[in-house]
Amino acid sequence: MMPPDGPSPDFWAEDPPRPPAPPEPDAAERWLDEGAGPMVRPYVMTSGRTEPSRGTFDLITLVVAVGVEPDTTIGLGPEHLAIIRLCQTVMSVAEITGHLDLPVATVRVMLGDLLDKGFVSLQEPEPEADMHDIRIYKAVIDGLRAL
Repeated sequence: MMPPDGPSPDFWAEDPPRPPAPPEPDAAERWLDEGAGPMVRPYVMTSGRTEPSRGTFDLITLVVAVGVEPDTTIGLGPEHLAIIRLCQTVMSVAEITGHLDLPVATVRVMLGDLLDKGFVSLQEPEPEADMHDIRIYKAVIDGLRAL
């Protein structure tokens, strides 16, 4: 058996030169979005909370503001005030989420805050019909037979 050949001369050669990395954007470019201001993460808006303090807030739950828009000195963030402005007319949680371009969980937490402070009122969707009632099944079967 022959000893293995030594490494090729290319093995010891230096790595080929790499292209230069793109310049790092300065801090202002990295954290600002075309006039939108500094980027704030959703968990900062909710102080790390992931569940509302009360209420379930399905996507079809209807929300309406109660009274006039509060003064900003009461400790509400700009997103809270935006929700109150949007809800001057009845609006669903899904619509609010779309208008604010925020995650649903974040909007739910903020709606819980506003509900706790009495700034919004909501109407939960009606529960589904009782599917254990045999009369419903009989009515469906009778309707199908009539076709």
